Amino acid sequence: MDVSLYQSAAAMNATERWQDMVAENLSTSSLPGARQQAISFSAVQAGVAGSGGDNFVMPQANYLTNFQQGELRSTGNNMDFAVQGPGFFTVQMPDGSPGYTRDGEFMINSTGQLVTKKGYPVTSAGGSLQFDPNNTSPIMVSADGDVSQGADIKGKLQISEFSTPAKLSTLNGGYYRSDDPNMPPLPATNTKVVQGSTEAANSSPTLQMASLVTAMRMFESNEKVMTMQSDRMSKAISDLGGTS
Repeated sequence: MDVSLYQSAAAMNATERWQDMVAENLSTSSLPGARQQAISFSAVQAGVAGSGGDNFVMPQANYLTNFQQGELRSTGNNMDFAVQGPGFFTVQMPDGSPGYTRDGEFMINSTGQLVTKKGYPVTSAGGSLQFDPNNTSPIMVSADGDVSQGADIKGKLQISEFSTPAKLSTLNGGYYRSDDPNMPPLPATNTKVVQGSTEAANSSPTLQMASLVTAMRMFESNEKVMTMQSDRMSKAISDLGGTS
């Protein structure tokens, strides 16, 4: 068996996934609170270990999410919020399950609920946050997440932290879900809310473009290896077959 063909094909598959990941990072680089997807490469035992058998490894790519804090940018808009620390805003997804996001560009819908740009209700400890459309007083949120409209206390933003954020499942649009029953959301103890600001995505478009070039070159290099090995095998078969 020509192992190099399989190794090159696996490497091409891994670099193709890398290019897909970079494209996703570039598409979300302008999304507030977006987390950068990263990739790591490892070697996996693919042959039969021990004497008398083929013993070789294959390249493998693994995704992970970088939850490093992004830069906070002041917007001057009272309905923009950022989380400073490891926490997430908790929202109600369309199926009723809790979702988590760091995108704090919120708004008030027609029924007076605080919602995300997608219309998902932002939750508090007692459910959704409801405001009086006839009350012209500004909505204020403290660093601890306490929400008020003028003199009326409306509740407290439900900020959730996780013991292992890397285990969160990534959804579209900068949302996450916790599918691990052993990793429940924890009350925020190391997170503050900053009103009038948003958190920028923690990926750099410039660095992502550099990664894209590197991934493309790696793909092309492995493609050349496959072509060389294929030509070598064709020549060997032709020579052994006695054809001209």
